[in-house]
Amino acid sequence: MTIIAAISENLALGKDNQLLWHLPDDFKRFKEVTTGHHVIMGRKTFESMGKKALPKRTNIVITRSKNYECSCVVVVDSLKKALQIAKRTDSNPFVIGGGIIYEEAMAYADKLDLTIVHHTFKADVFFPEIDFKIWRETSRMFHSKDEKHAYDFSFVTYERIGIK
Repeated sequence: MTIIAAISENLALGKDNQLLWHLPDDFKRFKEVTTGHHVIMGRKTFESMGKKALPKRTNIVITRSKNYECSCVVVVDSLKKALQIAKRTDSNPFVIGGGIIYEEAMAYADKLDLTIVHHTFKADVFFPEIDFKIWRETSRMFHSKDEKHAYDFSFVTYERIGIK
């Protein structure tokens, strides 16, 4: 399972249920990488996307609410159930947020596919600390800020080298 996220240098993810930046190349890469796969997210992440399923992906939403319904997604009450459903037909499902789901998913992930925004932000949701004793960087691609991107950023991939 892969965790995919855009984070700042201080691990910020968002504030007030919104992203802190707009990086079109990150959105493009996210779409390319996750299309055709299961994407697993928490309810708040799903609602921040306007309660619309991401196209060409099986969307799984985790919520504690027993009455939560949405016909465009699969609704479950735990990450464990989401992974069981996803792994039936997908060898590489993606966890796409938010902060609480990322924290729980770190124990299951084999790979971290991160966009690191080279800036620090005030936020109310953060990505969990990365233990570099068990994660090894396997690729990095730097992008300079430009007319479409207000910040420098890097696509960075880490693979688990430690025991789960």
